[in-house]
Amino acid sequence: MTLWVTIPLLLLIVVTALSAILMRDLIGAVFILGCYSFLLALLWAWFGAADVGFTEAVVGAGLSTVFFLLALFLTTPRETRTHHHQISWPGVIVLVTSGLLLLASMEDLPVLGDLLSPANARVSPDYLLRSIQETRTPSVVASIIMDYRSMDTIVETAVIFTAGIACRFLLRKD
Repeated sequence: MTLWVTIPLLLLIVVTALSAILMRDLIGAVFILGCYSFLLALLWAWFGAADVGFTEAVVGAGLSTVFFLLALFLTTPRETRTHHHQISWPGVIVLVTSGLLLLASMEDLPVLGDLLSPANARVSPDYLLRSIQETRTPSVVASIIMDYRSMDTIVETAVIFTAGIACRFLLRKD
């Protein structure tokens, strides 16, 4: 990844983290945390950890945002508001900047099905050629998930299970 994209992305991640901490409106903070998780997912994907990036996008930016909003709506008292909320300009700036960075990053993505992309040229042939001999598993996908990446898969499964249990306790009705 080029330095002109890495530095602004890291700065944007720091800005979103700080703005989520300093935000006084809880719903705005939840949306900024979702944006923060999405930027982290983008960073993981650029660093070549697509599975971690995908998990961060699904759990961090997707499910966590939804569950935070559900918890917020279930736990805060319903009150009538007599004044209108103003637009949070730091949030708008962060969202627009994130969108522009995502659009700018599209040129660095490999073309779908490109045989010269790093995933197809380096990793896939190695797994396809050696996985059956090394793991004695007839399914290459199962050997990758359970033999080569087993600890990673176990930790991801534990994180998702723990998040599910925590959401169950948060959303239970007495």
